Amino acid sequence: MIRQRTIQKTISTKGVGLHSGRRVEITLRPAAPDTGIVFHRVDLPEVVDLPARADQVGNTRMASVLQQGNVRVSTVEHLMSALAGLGVDNLHIDINGEEVPIMDGSAGTFVYLLRSAGLEEQAAPKKFLRVLKPVEIREGEGDDLKWARLEPYDGYALSFAIDFQHPAIDSTANFAQVDFATDSYVKTIARARTFGFVSEVEALRAAGLARGGSLDNAIVMDEYRVLNTDGLRYDDEFVKHKILDAIGDLYLIGKPLVARYVACKSGHGLNNQLARALLAQQDAWEIVSYESSEAPKAFTREWQLA
Repeated sequence: MIRQRTIQKTISTKGVGLHSGRRVEITLRPAAPDTGIVFHRVDLPEVVDLPARADQVGNTRMASVLQQGNVRVSTVEHLMSALAGLGVDNLHIDINGEEVPIMDGSAGTFVYLLRSAGLEEQAAPKKFLRVLKPVEIREGEGDDLKWARLEPYDGYALSFAIDFQHPAIDSTANFAQVDFATDSYVKTIARARTFGFVSEVEALRAAGLARGGSLDNAIVMDEYRVLNTDGLRYDDEFVKHKILDAIGDLYLIGKPLVARYVACKSGHGLNNQLARALLAQQDAWEIVSYESSEAPKAFTREWQLA
């Protein structure tokens, strides 16, 4: 039986919010089976719990933001991506601010943190959401068309196409695909960093965004080139980061997916719409568990290495 996972011990880290620019501390704590992933705002007069669920997302501009009333936890996607990549089902996340720290702009730091805490299997079967029928969201027309689709697949695979029409991005791959039956999340996806453009910084900061962004936590570009002196970590780092984001956004469905995700120019908003559309179409999915010998390779290979 493939079992649910949490971490072995409590562990903490500090960092800066990408958009708020504020210092924040997060503490990861083990959680009982079937708890799911739950964020806790511990800096408020009374602790507010925010379950990591697609229907709790209140804003998707430049990040996925969990929200209950006026209480928010922003930029959850990189941590959620790391949790999905390492197969963590249950976790309490205490946070003393409204934004998960950006760390180095990827999921790599969170992977390191989770591995440092140790991963622990629990006495309960892991529950997967298996897609039975294609579900698709489309937005725009012509050159502005964006779309994302989930379709049946015996495993977990993702394909993504981008089109930013920028020299630095166009000189790299604009398409990437991963299949976790053969590809390692940790080696292939986790270290891909978020990216942004100098030309957009002033407008973003005026809107209260990107105040903590720097060359230490993002790939930054002027009109022509990448400004980071160390260059790119992957030849296709831009599109790989979009896959990293999608993995985190889709993990807000609440369970690991047995599906193929295919997208063109999608982002947090479209990913959230897709997750909600899937959950609303109850004949398009089912909840399953696996004996280890019967499970798709995608759900045994990477997690055994974690």
